[in-house]
Amino acid sequence: MKRLILLRHAKSSWDDPGLRDHERPLAPRGVRAVPEIARWMARHDYVPQLALCSDAVRTRQTWALVADLLGGTAGPPALSIEPDLYLASPHEIRHLVAERAGDVDVLLVIGHNPGMHGLALALAHPGSTEAARLAHKFPTAAVAVLDFDVDEWSELHPGTGRLVAFVRPKDLPGAADLRL
Repeated sequence: MKRLILLRHAKSSWDDPGLRDHERPLAPRGVRAVPEIARWMARHDYVPQLALCSDAVRTRQTWALVADLLGGTAGPPALSIEPDLYLASPHEIRHLVAERAGDVDVLLVIGHNPGMHGLALALAHPGSTEAARLAHKFPTAAVAVLDFDVDEWSELHPGTGRLVAFVRPKDLPGAADLRL
């Protein structure tokens, strides 16, 4: 079995209109949301062995906030910064997963929309309540957890994933603090 955890970067800042999109940092709301999501992931044992992360500033900052909270006594999961994840299409993300995930069973991908949303929609078997919620929107700092009954990452195909969880920051108990 393989477990794929898709995490969209947290809310980014638009305060400096001169910054290139790739260089935009997290907004204060994003900084507050990530630890809540990471604690939820840790409580549910959605802890990756490896994380593939876009090289954009906001995705690397998202990773930095997630890493320590997921590591426990073993330390943070292994990390691979992947420039090709920046604004990648669903097909490109799936290809990168097959190419880079190796023999890990639990993989985290931190990336951007619309690719992350498109990949989650393509891989998830339709029909569940979670899939219906996912179809609506994949907001910043949201997490989709998909399980696959496969031995190799190259065997991920459309509609074969079981969407076991889809959580947005606003779904968590501390959500009121995340809207500021």
